[in-house]
Amino acid sequence: MARTDETHLDDLRDAYRDEGEGTGRTPKPKRELASELKPLEFLRYCWRQLTSMRTALFLLMLLAVAAVPGSTFPQQNNDPSGVATWMADHPTAGPWVERLQGFHVYSSVWFSAIYLLLFISLIGCVTPRVAVHWRSLRAKPPRTPARLERLPEHRSATVATPPEEVLDAARRVLAKRHFRVAARDGSVAAEKGHHRETGNLLFHLSLVGLLIAIASSSLFSYAGQRLVTTGGTMVGTQLDSFSGGTWTTIDDVPPFTLKLDSMDVAFEAQQSSQRGEPRRFAASVTLTDDPGAPARRERISVNHPGKVGHTQISLSGNGYAPVIVVRDGQGNVVQDGATPFLPQTSNYDSTGVVKVPDAVAADGKPVQLGIQGVFLPTASANSAGEPVSAFPDLVNPVLVARVWTGDLGLGSGVAQNVYTLDTSRMTQVAGSDGQALALTMKPGETVQLPNGLGSVEFTGVERFASFDVRYTPGQTAALVFALLATTGLILSLFLPRRRVWVKASVSGAGTSVQVAGLARGNDAGLAEEVEGVLQRLREAVGEPEPAGDDGGSPPPPAVGDHEQSVHVPEERP
Repeated sequence: MARTDETHLDDLRDAYRDEGEGTGRTPKPKRELASELKPLEFLRYCWRQLTSMRTALFLLMLLAVAAVPGSTFPQQNNDPSGVATWMADHPTAGPWVERLQGFHVYSSVWFSAIYLLLFISLIGCVTPRVAVHWRSLRAKPPRTPARLERLPEHRSATVATPPEEVLDAARRVLAKRHFRVAARDGSVAAEKGHHRETGNLLFHLSLVGLLIAIASSSLFSYAGQRLVTTGGTMVGTQLDSFSGGTWTTIDDVPPFTLKLDSMDVAFEAQQSSQRGEPRRFAASVTLTDDPGAPARRERISVNHPGKVGHTQISLSGNGYAPVIVVRDGQGNVVQDGATPFLPQTSNYDSTGVVKVPDAVAADGKPVQLGIQGVFLPTASANSAGEPVSAFPDLVNPVLVARVWTGDLGLGSGVAQNVYTLDTSRMTQVAGSDGQALALTMKPGETVQLPNGLGSVEFTGVERFASFDVRYTPGQTAALVFALLATTGLILSLFLPRRRVWVKASVSGAGTSVQVAGLARGNDAGLAEEVEGVLQRLREAVGEPEPAGDDGGSPPPPAVGDHEQSVHVPEERP
């Protein structure tokens, strides 16, 4: 079998070369291999590859792809309970996702590496172009080509004005049309559209600034939530939930104190089409920035947050907190206070749980009680006869509840949700008829529990507010850089780059005037620009173009001529 490896191919090449030498044919010269790159040359090569625009675009696409796992898997800093649930549901894949930092995507090593490489690539790509563009802004327009008639757009005319006056008028006309003008010997050179490249650079520099703003937000931002009932107080460093950036902890939250004095909530009750829609939603609070600092009164409402330094305190939700008093079989009060019930519908059908771990039954035995309740601010019945709320405001408040006894699971060491009740190790309390006991109470009513378990009293209803504590340092900067990037993109797309030259020379009894233009790339408005310059120039010298006279200009070029590359010979100095 014939060999097909590289050694055999080299032997064939050598034999062909030797055969050429024997027959008198000139053998092909051997191709010399490039010498190995020295360390410094290799580093320079890597830097050029990294700072190319192609690499920057590839890294930008790679960053978008790398962000996909962040929305696929729950993230530890935002949803720790979701991570625990995912790990429990996927015992095989969970450890591997953890090893690959799938639950910490935006702070992972591989995501940070892509982010930093993109940042370096954009800086290395844009910085040299800034220096080149700065030199081009200070440079004079290019010299006038020797043959203007060979440019894509060319017009000519003959006037009686002397050449010097024509060139002076040309400088004024071109300056009014926002050209940079330079006088040449017998001609005027003009150029405009440099800010097209300015817009391009502004776009890329704004991308760098946007990356910095997003990075600062990812590193130093934090957000937390706290639910407070009317008359209750919250401290900034004690939140119900907290998610922070890579370099932040809950200790970075200002130690402010907020007391909820009252809630002002109103719902639409007149228009039937919008009945129940919120019309007013505000919280009156007493806010203290630091321990020992003077307190101040504030009103926090939607889109009007309170502020402590750069930290915003926003009102994110509200609801009802029924005041429930539980007495055990010995008559001791084992639960007394407002319990927040979370709204489940637009009419504020709300659910909540009361957990009583230290009750004592009438026979002296310890017992744990759990109460699952539904609070209806305006109780009514639906078509199936089930109790529901017909309006979100307090019109006919009713509390419907069921009672459970058994193990609440509070001693297991596993964190529990205070708004749910695990009934897997509990038994529902039954009434005298043997059916599950259902409590239906209005404010001021008390129900005695069977089997000497005590009593439940529904004394009234308070309101609660949910506050969102947030600090996002790069938010304003990100908006500014995004607007700058949009501005730069508009300039780079719609600002044309044009060069125009005007020549004036003596021709017989008059002056021959030539106007020519050249654009970078396709420019549909170049012909109109050149025609406008010639027309304004004739008007400036007092010799406007007569009606029906084309001024000796050649016919406009055919469609497609603008796309042909044209060699522009320049005059020798």
